[in-house]
Amino acid sequence: MPSMLDAVVVGAGPNGLTAAAELARRGFSVAVFEARDTVGGGARTEELTLPGFRHDPCSAVHPLGIGSPAFRAMPLGKYGLEWVHSELPMAHPFDDGTAAVLARSVAETAASFGPRDAGTYRRLVEPYLDRWETLKRDFMSLPLTALPRDPVGLARFGLTGLPPSTWLLRRFRDDRARALIAGLVAHVIAPLDGFATSAIGLVFALSAHAHGWPAARGGSQSVSDALAAYVRDLGGEIQTSYEVKRLDELPPARAYVFDTSPTALARIAGLGRTYDRYRYGASVFKIDYALDGPVPWTAEAPRRAGTVQVGPGSRDIATALRQASGGTAPEMPFLITAQPSLADPTRAPEGKQVFWAYGHVPNGWQGDLTDAIERQIERFAPGFRDLVLARATAGPPQLAAHNANYIGGDIACGAASGLQLLLRPKLSLFPYHTPHPAVFLCSSATPPGPGVHGMSGHNAAKAVWRHLRRN
Repeated sequence: MPSMLDAVVVGAGPNGLTAAAELARRGFSVAVFEARDTVGGGARTEELTLPGFRHDPCSAVHPLGIGSPAFRAMPLGKYGLEWVHSELPMAHPFDDGTAAVLARSVAETAASFGPRDAGTYRRLVEPYLDRWETLKRDFMSLPLTALPRDPVGLARFGLTGLPPSTWLLRRFRDDRARALIAGLVAHVIAPLDGFATSAIGLVFALSAHAHGWPAARGGSQSVSDALAAYVRDLGGEIQTSYEVKRLDELPPARAYVFDTSPTALARIAGLGRTYDRYRYGASVFKIDYALDGPVPWTAEAPRRAGTVQVGPGSRDIATALRQASGGTAPEMPFLITAQPSLADPTRAPEGKQVFWAYGHVPNGWQGDLTDAIERQIERFAPGFRDLVLARATAGPPQLAAHNANYIGGDIACGAASGLQLLLRPKLSLFPYHTPHPAVFLCSSATPPGPGVHGMSGHNAAKAVWRHLRRN
């Protein structure tokens, strides 16, 4: 290791590794330090239940990863990253035994909503599909300071996306479409009446139509391992099992880049109360299952879907989100579930399945939501409990212990509500900068926010290399 590095990255999650790769590919000397014994952050894969069952403790499905401008600019396929798709990206079952679907095809999706809303959905999403690649790059890149490539399209998207999703839902006459879109918004654990929540629903829907909602073959660890291998090939160094408590514990460098929570950065870098106003949001209670066979969904579509939303109605979803954000664990939680082994049989022994589900709970909640979650699943998949070979549960305390960025179990590394959805970690034209001129933040507490897409790291790296060129 050189006596003076160009950049040191703290945290080897997807954003930290992306930042390291972006700097190393431009010829800067880089070292990454990770507290745990493996890289990964929120993109890890472990045998949590039984031997041979490979689970993703956090993120498992990557609708923003496959289309990420950062990931697509790197040769990650050369390092083992392969995206695998279920027949349907997502399904949303109802009590009558039917389901709405989010399919690759706009027409198939619209048809699942019924004749009264099919045309409304097509008119909502089709204007953005042809220009989706440009729009996505515009709003996932540096905020405010970057010139949009399609300002007219971005402005049109903003007019639709900036209002609360409750406004968007009013366009639809039946609850099939409203429930599915409300569930899309809930993926970022945001109350439906929040600012810019319409954009969340649109982004997830458009991502499905453009690229699908895939998983990484072998598990989410494959994303992190590919990034790490690329960093090493570029000459970067990665040191695991190295917990950083103070800045002076790191080697001398011209810049320090933190893939951590803002409060952890402030503590390590001695920035005092800089991020005291940063808000952390609701958490989840997650269960990873080893199953003796596929989930016995009553509706046909969920049996083919990589992700299944379990609501069922838009009002139920709104209530569950409001309760979790307000400090109450929902008696009838809204669930996001994933079935990665449908598309990737390597994740479980032959004939078996891995499956996970989570419901939203308050930040720091210490209860047990297992029974409520399984009652909801049984409601749409009778006999599910009979297939359970083993389960691994994780509430907010366990999630926070597993990943230091999940303060109180907040897997989004900060509440994705209000202005903080877009202006993270604080109101600033330069969100990756900190009061220390050589210290930068690159975690999902910065734009564009949560998800395994590496764009926060990519954007932060731009700020870092501009700093390095000036100094």
